[in-house]
Amino acid sequence: MCGIVGIFDLQAKRDINRDLLSRMNETQFHRGPNEGGIHTEAGLGFGHRRLSIIDLSSGQQPMISRDNNVVLTFNGEIYNFMELRQELEALGYRFQTHCDTEVILYGWQAWGEACVDRFRGMFAFAIWDRPQQTLFLARDRLGVKPLFYAQLPNGQFIFSSELKALKEHPDLPKEFDPTAIEEYFGFGYIPDPKTIYKNVYKLEPGFCLTLKHGQSQYRPRQYWNVKFAVDTAPRSEQDIGAELIERFREAVKIRMVADVPLGAFLSGGVDSSAVVAMMAGLSPDPVNTCSISFGDPAYNEAKFAAQIAERYHTAHRVEQVDPDDFSLIDQLAGLYDEPYADSSALPTYRVCELAKKQVTVVLSGDGGDENLGGYRRHRWHTYEEQMRSWLPDSIRKPVFSTLGRIYPKADWAPKIFRAKSTLESIGRDSVEGYFHSVSVMSNELRGKLFSTQLKSELQGYQAVDVFRQHLRNAPTDQPLSQVQYLDIKTYLPGDILTKVDRASMAHALEVRVPLLDHKLVEWLAGVQPELKLKGREGKYIFKKALENYLPDDILYRPKMGFGVPLNAWFKGPLKDKVQAALLGENMQQCGLFDPAMLQNIVSQHQNGLRDYSAPIWSLLMFEAFLRNNG
Repeated sequence: MCGIVGIFDLQAKRDINRDLLSRMNETQFHRGPNEGGIHTEAGLGFGHRRLSIIDLSSGQQPMISRDNNVVLTFNGEIYNFMELRQELEALGYRFQTHCDTEVILYGWQAWGEACVDRFRGMFAFAIWDRPQQTLFLARDRLGVKPLFYAQLPNGQFIFSSELKALKEHPDLPKEFDPTAIEEYFGFGYIPDPKTIYKNVYKLEPGFCLTLKHGQSQYRPRQYWNVKFAVDTAPRSEQDIGAELIERFREAVKIRMVADVPLGAFLSGGVDSSAVVAMMAGLSPDPVNTCSISFGDPAYNEAKFAAQIAERYHTAHRVEQVDPDDFSLIDQLAGLYDEPYADSSALPTYRVCELAKKQVTVVLSGDGGDENLGGYRRHRWHTYEEQMRSWLPDSIRKPVFSTLGRIYPKADWAPKIFRAKSTLESIGRDSVEGYFHSVSVMSNELRGKLFSTQLKSELQGYQAVDVFRQHLRNAPTDQPLSQVQYLDIKTYLPGDILTKVDRASMAHALEVRVPLLDHKLVEWLAGVQPELKLKGREGKYIFKKALENYLPDDILYRPKMGFGVPLNAWFKGPLKDKVQAALLGENMQQCGLFDPAMLQNIVSQHQNGLRDYSAPIWSLLMFEAFLRNNG
């Protein structure tokens, strides 16, 4: 894992400011504290910060091919690099190192842009081909590794692993994109390809980009997409489960290669426990595992993690986090560089901090819910889709929309009486209904919160349009598969993987994600939806296949997640901070919000009339972003 940065002159071959490139590179020092490198030539500059994982003594970057024709800066890991190296050696290429970086270099020379189809791993890289005068950038299929880019008014194209490196460039315009603000307060993050700034983008997962000197127009090209082509051949659940375990074990195995200490996150949930079970069967030594515990039993899975650690004799480390551990709130804004509102970023930061005390590489269980229909919202969406199919739109929409509108919002009441959200969702179409289930702030609340000026700039644009655009390209019309597809395109790279990348890289920790191995993802997409979500049981086939490896009270207990007690914080220890932030100068005078509505949100939550935990957290993170960015 590393950090990459670059400057490319699209107009000519003007000299690159080496000092500026170095400053941009050093903003990402935390991503690669072991080594740093700079390469410049006419019209081009590459920078690199290295976290050494494989072949510690060589593999420095930017790397140049033996014939001096190709230059590479690369972040990530290619897990099948030894297999590809053998292919390339058979073609006549000679290697000077034992690292995966050199495989990308000669893979480009042998296969051109098609090299990305051969790479199995997580990656973001840039290649400069001198004979072709071509700059090529690519990002891995699922978006494990980030890649930002922008074209400047002076004709330069700049790119980096984190937005902070681009912001170091004095010529980068920093005008907010109003549609990105709408998306942020809808999703709680800004989905790819946008960023908070106009004309600054993320290269989407599974995309690449080719540029040349003198070329002012360019367009990212998609080289991979998950297909959801269901395998209809008759097979027993037992056979499918056995193949799943075999493929999963192989995805874990290839991620256990490292020349530095390696371990795993162990939350006590199904996915992380499954990863540890596979690692224990593959390793002759005890697996290093770590978890954090919370004082509040409603958020504490530590006893389940300890159960797995004992079963597999891991070298387990656990630390309790202060239940009022909100000291990181301001720090998070600097970590993510743009508004980001997943409160589980707090415990994620802490578990990465803990892991780094033992290891440099960890395996995580991220991706299981997206691949296997594991979220509760997946179950509710299928229920709602059944209701939509039973009633014609002419009856369903007016009836349920009216019921949802008149039913009281009873956040204070027992869950059985909180039907308003479900009624509202059934009254919407499928896309709007699913968006309603994932949004941190409803359409109605955003409409009241945003200023007249911001709503005018939006010109009717709504965050749900992100989903509509993806569904236009979706390879399936099956309801569960469609929302899995949406999660893979939005929530997974925009929230989950962003959270893990920034939190881990803040501690120079590499996180590998076997459940997002693209070959495993492709195979799982072909498994019948009925085997992923069966009745009320999400991840059904995965859990059945794991029954020989994990106890039932791990497999079949209710999902907990990495929760944070926001409701209590905002009424108690953070009450004054919420008031100061949301009712202070930054938010009141930025021109984006209605001051009276901000006051209403704060007072209704703190008086116990409404639970505005998610909206308040998203507003807190936005205020911290404004404060950190002038």
